[in-house]
Amino acid sequence: MKEPSRQLRWERRSQTPLLVLAVAFAVAYAVPIVVPDANAEVHRACTVTEWVVWGAFAADYLMRLGLSTAKKAFVRTHWMDLGAVLLPMFQPLRLLRLVSTLLLVGRRARMAPQIRLTTYVAGAVVGLLMFGSLAVLSVERDAPKGNIKNLGDAVWWSFTTMTTVGYGDHSPTTGLGRVIAVGLMLSGIALLGVVTANIAAWFISRFERDDRVERAQTAAIAELTAEVRALRAEIGRFGGAATAPGAGAAPGAGADVPAQVPEAVPAADAATAPTP
Repeated sequence: MKEPSRQLRWERRSQTPLLVLAVAFAVAYAVPIVVPDANAEVHRACTVTEWVVWGAFAADYLMRLGLSTAKKAFVRTHWMDLGAVLLPMFQPLRLLRLVSTLLLVGRRARMAPQIRLTTYVAGAVVGLLMFGSLAVLSVERDAPKGNIKNLGDAVWWSFTTMTTVGYGDHSPTTGLGRVIAVGLMLSGIALLGVVTANIAAWFISRFERDDRVERAQTAAIAELTAEVRALRAEIGRFGGAATAPGAGAAPGAGADVPAQVPEAVPAADAATAPTP
């Protein structure tokens, strides 16, 4: 068996720590937004945690880039990880590091394609809901004409925006909030398309599997029918040979003995013969 590369070994070892750091980053990102009146120590601890996690993500990206044998292809295929490392100063976009980490963990997980796609979709829905709610709340809560003032309103707005329902009872009023809304709407449409395609693919694969089973059963029945017909023809040939003249007499048994045929009675004698 081929030995895994150094990059693959590093990714396997760093998978669990990155997931833990992603959860820590999500908590540190959410606490100052959900609890804005927390004391300064809490805010400072959250800020330090965010920067530490960002440093860990940056170090992981640089390590994987250094271990990669095709660096240009690595940068091209891991653009989201690069964006998460290069955009730490934008408050609403910092949660992209959590999304990129979830995608990274999903890419490393050994699952069937259907299960992996379902996991991606579920993780993307939860991550986008969380990202949209916290991001829009952070930029809209202090807006003069904003109507998204608490986490409940933000979650409701994110859910209706992602599903493209858009009741209109809550809407962003700032420019950055509207940018977040556009991103959520586009993401919701894309996710709905992925979910629909995934369900259709599941039904098609199920029908194809049933059709393959049915075709195999039909072929087996046809083969058995042909074998039965051949067996009947063989039995018919044996039966015809057994009913042929002299086929049942044993060799040498009564070959010289003439057949005993009763003598014919004359017609005149038969007429005058007494009636019993």
